[in-house]
Amino acid sequence: MASDLQKSHENEREGAEITYGAEDCYRKITELLQNLGFPNGVLPLKELEEFGYVRKTGFAWMKQKAPYEHYFSSMKLLVSYATEEVTAYVELQKRKLKNINGVKGKKLLIWVPTVEMSIEDPTSNTIYFKTSIGIGKSFPISAFMTEEEKHKYLEKSN
Repeated sequence: MASDLQKSHENEREGAEITYGAEDCYRKITELLQNLGFPNGVLPLKELEEFGYVRKTGFAWMKQKAPYEHYFSSMKLLVSYATEEVTAYVELQKRKLKNINGVKGKKLLIWVPTVEMSIEDPTSNTIYFKTSIGIGKSFPISAFMTEEEKHKYLEKSN
């Protein structure tokens, strides 16, 4: 199934800027997240092998060596990131990642795919997550901040 997904996105990859290697991929993803206004911890991917981004269409993908699960303790939420790849369409002006594939959250023993992340109102300091069944929920941006981001945020507040 994942390879079918990859094949369906092949035409969408035309004109992509592709980066290889964990360090360079992490840097590019961080750049993209910052441009969206998202905290870096919202996509805590590990052992990245490839990151691609097509500026013209907004299509982006991330490949990692192994599946990764991350527990967001402040929200009591386990999130799984697919092995093959995580894909999304980036809408910079709307501060949104949409049509997300490869990300799912587990709440009350049920895995539910996340299909969209957005910051609808930057002053609210929340990120809205929409699921494949149309249900959404907002969380504080601070719940997804890395330790470095939290430190900078606290410095600005004082």
